[in-house]
Amino acid sequence: MSQTLDRPKEIIEFCLKPLDLPKDDATYQEVFRRLEHVIRTYQVQMVKAKAPTAVDFSAMRTITINEDAHGHD
Repeated sequence: MSQTLDRPKEIIEFCLKPLDLPKDDATYQEVFRRLEHVIRTYQVQMVKAKAPTAVDFSAMRTITINEDAHGHD
């Protein structure tokens, strides 16, 4: 299954889903806040550089934390 994630919220929710934490959990909110800051900072830098930057996660080793969160992928 391939999906395009181009908004910080979509990217972060996708990345945090395997942790299966409730969105009102303090840890979830703090990690979300930090990741959102990082992604938005990169977006601003890319706009300033006027150069798109692709991030390829396909080379990263897969770690399954919670198979139920992703439907037993």
